[in-house]
Parts: sequence; C-alpha cells; structure tokens
Amino acid sequence: MTWTILGMMAVGFLLQLGTSDPVGQAGRSSLVAVFGMHGFAALAQNEWYRLITAAFLHGGVLHLLFNGYAMYLLGQQLERWLGHGRFLALWVVGALSGSVMSLLFAPAQLSVGASGAIFALFGAVFVVGRRLRLDMRMILVLLALNLGITFLVPGISWTAHIGGLVAGLAVGAVFAHLPTGSDQAARRTLVHTLMVALFLGLLAVLVFLAPTLWSLAMPV
Repeated sequence: MTWTILGMMAVGFLLQLGTSDPVGQAGRSSLVAVFGMHGFAALAQNEWYRLITAAFLHGGVLHLLFNGYAMYLLGQQLERWLGHGRFLALWVVGALSGSVMSLLFAPAQLSVGASGAIFALFGAVFVVGRRLRLDMRMILVLLALNLGITFLVPGISWTAHIGGLVAGLAVGAVFAHLPTGSDQAARRTLVHTLMVALFLGLLAVLVFLAPTLWSLAMPV
C-alpha cells in the first residue's frame, strides 16, 4: 500500500503539472481549485470528495518530495507492523481527520497535500513503537521539528497536521493495545474494524456540527 499511495501522489502531481496555466506549475492547476480541501465548498456544495482528494495533490515539488519521503520512511515500517489493511485504514483516517480539522477551523482556506495522513503515520509509529519497546527518541525529534515548521512557516495548514496527528495517536493506540487478553486474529480484526468505524463516525458528527461551530465562532 505504501508504494501504491506514493504512485497515486505522483500521478496526481503529474496531472497538476499538465493542467496548470502556465504548464509546469502545480500550484496553479485547475485541479487544486476543484479537488483541493475547502471547507465551505465541501459543506455548502456537497463536494465531500475534497476531504480525500486533497491528499493526492501538492503545492509544489518540494511539498511532494517532503511528504513522499516521509511516506516512504514511515510507511514501509508501519505496513510491516500493521499489515496492508490496517495501514490503509490508518492513512485514510489520517487524511480525513486533517481535512475535517481544516473544515472546522479554517473553512475558507484552500489547501492540498498528504500532510494529515503523514502526521497520522508519525503518531502511529510512536504509539506502536512504544508498544514494541523500541527507542522512539528519533521519531520524537522528527515530530517536534515538523510541528515547529507547522507553526513557524507561513502558508502551512496547521489544522491538517494536528488533525492527522490526533488520528494517528488514537488509531495507533487501538491497533497497538486492543483487544487485551486473547490475541486471536479474528477478534483483533473485529475490534479494530469497529473502533475505526467509530472514529469515522465521530468525524461525521463533527462535520454535521460544523455550521453550528462556525456560527458560535462568528463575532456578534
């Protein structure tokens, strides 16, 4: 799944390059406006696909290379630990969580990138690695550096990063620690499936409540 997702990210970027005006400038592609994450468009125009399609688009080559390298570095190890299905579920939940966070707190901002999913991988690697009693100091350093960049460099969607990180820590904890007791594969799969579905349900509730939260945040 790691290589499949990397391939889809690369294809998305190539399509951006070919559809931009002028050609070769990914950030100016019409695909960004149509498929990028934009909370008002997703909710008001029922363009829910934006919550996931934004993860396959990037603002430039450095943006793609950074996310691609992090995906390569973290994804292969996590996929070996979790298996293909759980890894894919983690990636998708991370991407969606980042988008939902953006919808709630930055609905007027147009953003692209797989950063929500990447931060979910960071969170899950930390939790699963701790469960396996591995030295996670390097992961903590990398995570701290990335969080610093998130809040210090302008133009970065902090909402996607934080939303993805929260999802990675939560889903990673489920995969690493539940169920307790018997370790039967069928029971583990059932518990993990139900908990991921519950998390997705929570995201759906937050999306449903978004207009109310927006109105509360508006000045009187």
